[in-house]
Amino acid sequence: MFGFTILLFGIVMIVFYIFWAPMSLIYQGGGLQGMAGFYSIGFFNWQWAVVLPMTFMVILVGLLAAWIGYSMITTPPPVPLEELEEELEAEEAANLANEKK
Repeated sequence: MFGFTILLFGIVMIVFYIFWAPMSLIYQGGGLQGMAGFYSIGFFNWQWAVVLPMTFMVILVGLLAAWIGYSMITTPPPVPLEELEEELEAEEAANLANEKK
């Protein structure tokens, strides 16, 4: 259950941030009022220099969280300690019996 929560959080974080930051700049259209030179061109808007690296970092963190959640979901639970001790004792007994022969 915890792994599914982490997986879901990672995916929701990626989708939310993509629609919140880059898409808001795309639909905002244009640059800042009163700026001259390259900053008046939409492609050279300074906000893209902030939004794009942050978007990539959020996507990487979201993918990492989703991968950890997926790994937690698909990894089988560990063997209980009592069963492991019983198996080790049985192996030791079998090894002792083989050495005596």
